[in-house]
Amino acid sequence: MASRITKGVIISFWVIYVVALGAVALIFKLIADGSIGYMPPVEQLENPIDKYASQIISSDGKTLGSYAHSKDNRIYVNYKDLSPDLVKALIATEDIRFTEHSGIDAQGLFRAIVKRGLLMQKSGGGGSTITQQLAKQLFSPSADNIMERLFQKPIEWVIAVQLERNYTKEEIINMYLNKFDFLYNAVGIQSAARVYFGKTPKMLKTEEAATLIGMCKNPSYFNPVRHNERTRGRRNTVLEQMVKAGFLTQAECDSLKQTPLTVHFTRMDHKDGLAPYFREYLRLTLTAKKPERSNYASWQSQKFAEDSLSWATNPLYGWCNKNKKADGENYNIYTDGLKIYTTIDSRMQQYAEEAVRQHIGNDLQPSFFKEKKGRSYAPFSRDVSVGQVDTMLIRAMHQTDRYRAMKSSGMNEADMRKEFKKPVEMRVFSWDGPIDTIMSPWDSIRYHKSFLRSAFMSMDPRTGQVKAYVGGIDYNDFQYDMVNGGRRQVGSTIKPFLYSLAMIEGFSPCDEMLHVQQQLMDENGRLWIPRNASAKRIGEMVTIQWGLQNSDNWVTAYLMSQLSPYTFVRLLHSFGLKNYIDPVISVCLGTPDVSVGEMVSAYTTFANKGIRVEPLYVTRIEDPYGNTIANFAPQMNEVLTEDASYKMLYMLRSVIDGGTGGRVRFRYGIKAPMGGKTGTTQNNSDGWFIGFTPSLVSGCWVGGEDRSIHFDRLAEGQGASMALPIYGLYMQKVYADKTLGYSEEDTFEVPEQFSNPCENQSSRDTRNAPADIGGIDKMFE
Repeated sequence: MASRITKGVIISFWVIYVVALGAVALIFKLIADGSIGYMPPVEQLENPIDKYASQIISSDGKTLGSYAHSKDNRIYVNYKDLSPDLVKALIATEDIRFTEHSGIDAQGLFRAIVKRGLLMQKSGGGGSTITQQLAKQLFSPSADNIMERLFQKPIEWVIAVQLERNYTKEEIINMYLNKFDFLYNAVGIQSAARVYFGKTPKMLKTEEAATLIGMCKNPSYFNPVRHNERTRGRRNTVLEQMVKAGFLTQAECDSLKQTPLTVHFTRMDHKDGLAPYFREYLRLTLTAKKPERSNYASWQSQKFAEDSLSWATNPLYGWCNKNKKADGENYNIYTDGLKIYTTIDSRMQQYAEEAVRQHIGNDLQPSFFKEKKGRSYAPFSRDVSVGQVDTMLIRAMHQTDRYRAMKSSGMNEADMRKEFKKPVEMRVFSWDGPIDTIMSPWDSIRYHKSFLRSAFMSMDPRTGQVKAYVGGIDYNDFQYDMVNGGRRQVGSTIKPFLYSLAMIEGFSPCDEMLHVQQQLMDENGRLWIPRNASAKRIGEMVTIQWGLQNSDNWVTAYLMSQLSPYTFVRLLHSFGLKNYIDPVISVCLGTPDVSVGEMVSAYTTFANKGIRVEPLYVTRIEDPYGNTIANFAPQMNEVLTEDASYKMLYMLRSVIDGGTGGRVRFRYGIKAPMGGKTGTTQNNSDGWFIGFTPSLVSGCWVGGEDRSIHFDRLAEGQGASMALPIYGLYMQKVYADKTLGYSEEDTFEVPEQFSNPCENQSSRDTRNAPADIGGIDKMFE
């Protein structure tokens, strides 16, 4: 009887066991088929990580930044580019039998069930393998409670087995490290290595690798920035685990445990790091959509025309929306893991940013504060009335996010103005770093307007490659890009374009005129009499070259009288100036609004034998696997005949060697063959300098946010004082860095007969002879 009962119990046990086993198998089969819970499609399992941040890479191989959605800043890295210590530390700490199981570690799972589930031991260890953790990262949403999490577990087991079938162990490790979120927008091991240690994953030391792997347990709790000692202890635990796994000797471990945990923290933020203005300009350019007139305001006709032209002629403009992937979808710079190889040189970019900070922050801004100190109209000009100041501040107030938020809430104008004049806690800009203070929003508007702005760009005149791009003084507080986004009057930097037209029409640098005030009649019969800033050589005969060398308005006006403003405007557009330009005679003194990018591109004509080259920002784009999917080449057009360009080169070099650009020589000690031009607009509102060597063309603008914010004195407000020093400091740094390959010994290639045009001038067009000049003067007597 007892044996019969025992036999029945055994049979019942086996029946229950078989049924339970079958039930479990059926459940897993239903999960795999997607009948129970969520099972990702097979194609997703085959390629589970296809969303990575795109990297912006400099011409010298440095990562300038990345484009990613705010919570998904992953940068892909190959397994071969991981430090071996990363892999060893991960296996030793998270899954010692990783190479032996097929996604589920039965031994580890049983241990976790007994110790943690039955005996409630928190130190019992987890049962999840690296593959299961990857399955959770990829496909499990956050659970709201323990029961929901328990139901997720079987699904993760099935996904883990599927992953093991589709991938090698190396690929699984690689996917895990590429996916993990290490905080501070550092998603993936590439970003984490850069954020915490300023390195690539391959260059991590053993103790650094152990620190990052230790964070995988709980990155918030083991945060090396906020909890250094706690994280150091976790790092040491990982090192001990590596000893147990046979990856380190005890002596090596003991030595490494004694080292302090030192981080080189660099937050990943699109506002920080090198070239933030450039990175934002590139992002907007790549993601631009095909222009539709309905998307532009009525006053944006010029913008619509420019964007339409860019869409049709510039391969980089709207690249993501012009090109498709193999699956038919457009490229997405936030998720497709592209590598965008730019022309920016990180060293030259650093020098440009340093030059702006050094001149504006250390010298020019203190001088501006000194001039405006105690003035009721500050930071505006003394010519601006109190009423005009209030009008400009109100206009600025209307453009703030604070004002828009108040308006959308239904607040009336009077109440909004009261709110703007109430002091609040805020952080404001200073050249020494952000300042936490108490200030009214109204006063903060005036305070931030008091800082002079600047923009700088440097490019190769032969290839068009842009080497440095500084859109403003600080991207965190002043995000408007003045290289390509803003336009300001260019003053005398426009004069070389008029002189170019004169050279095309047969003038010579050595042609002479009587240096007297010019009086020109416009096509409407109005008299235009330009003023001159200098009283040099009045009543004497002077050459055309002397006029450009000294930026003389009377010589310029004389040339304008001999030429057509309509022809001049057409030539300006050939030089790459895109804005509408009114063909009036006063245009010769620099009234048009032009961007820094346009001006630098225009001046490549003088360094490149009459050929203008468009700025080139990107050389190629690769997919995450290293396949080149786009190449970009410079776009060029002939603006001047070669002989006219040599004549212009001769005159523009004289500006540096003995004219308004002479500070480049005597103050900054630069001896390289060089041409250039200063520019100052009316009331000193804008200061410009464009300089060029055989291998670099660089341009700089300095001014206030509003045209009425400027120096009241010409000595400090002219282009030679405001903009030229930035160029001088930049070129000093470039020439000092021999690794860049630029030399002060580089020379312009000029045929012998054009080295000094005056020596070879045997005859000239009789209409340009001095006798004619006297006749022109009599016309205006």
